[in-house]
Amino acid sequence: MTKKSVELVLSPREPHYVGDGFRVHNFIPDGFRLDMQRMNPFIMLDYNSKFYFPPTDKPRGVGVHPHRGFETVSIAYKGRVAHHDSSGGGGVIGEGDIQWMTAASGVLHKEYHEKEWSLEGGEFHMVQLWVNLPAKDKMSQPKYQAIKNENINRFALPNGGGEIEVIAGDYKGVKGSATTFTPIHMLNAKLKKGTETDFTFPANYSTGLLVIEGSVVVNNQEEAPTNHFVLMATDGESFTIKASEDAVVLVLSGEPINEPIAAHGPFVMNTRQEIAQAFDDFYKGKFGHLED
Repeated sequence: MTKKSVELVLSPREPHYVGDGFRVHNFIPDGFRLDMQRMNPFIMLDYNSKFYFPPTDKPRGVGVHPHRGFETVSIAYKGRVAHHDSSGGGGVIGEGDIQWMTAASGVLHKEYHEKEWSLEGGEFHMVQLWVNLPAKDKMSQPKYQAIKNENINRFALPNGGGEIEVIAGDYKGVKGSATTFTPIHMLNAKLKKGTETDFTFPANYSTGLLVIEGSVVVNNQEEAPTNHFVLMATDGESFTIKASEDAVVLVLSGEPINEPIAAHGPFVMNTRQEIAQAFDDFYKGKFGHLED
């Protein structure tokens, strides 16, 4: 088994707001070696690092907007978000929960801080990913997967060293809860200080690590502090993560979708003509209806 080396450790960029409820650092696409193709099928990563939102009686968030051609995955570490979409999907995700929305042929959706949580305010800490779909599935039916934390399968690390939550894919025989269109591994590695564990993915898979809490050392060599992203090279299969302190690391690895990417705003297709068609369909009301 050959070692997968670290290509880049990326510090968080200056944050910006998506709507008024998501204060995010954008890691993908990034102007420095992290475009949509480099981490494909993970074509967007917005990271809301831990941030305090004060109480309000008007929930913050993002109003109604369309998507087509990919999936959105929201992972809640702190806070609560309410989601609704025009295909009938929706619900509330809280600490440890996952929302996996397949926009595919097109949906309207909106996301706001959950009403009761907004009234109290608190720490908010989330990740949103866009996961690409292959051309044959871009116009499939939308769907929605609500994954509660208690339903996520786990691999217990030896000697009380922590656990690996398997959101999608598998880890040492433990299968993930989410269904995916292409091979994807999405794991929350929750490691106690001093714990070291190994990961193995095919060499050609797009692989990256986001340090959510604490700090880690990758391959006993590269330090990765809180809120940093580690891009792994495509030169091998296995690597190790050791926790310098109690840590949470989001581990992403997926088979690249080797197709053209045409992206504009909320749409990700294969050609500019398909993007133009998406806008036309949206303006004609073909994405359904959703009250703001």
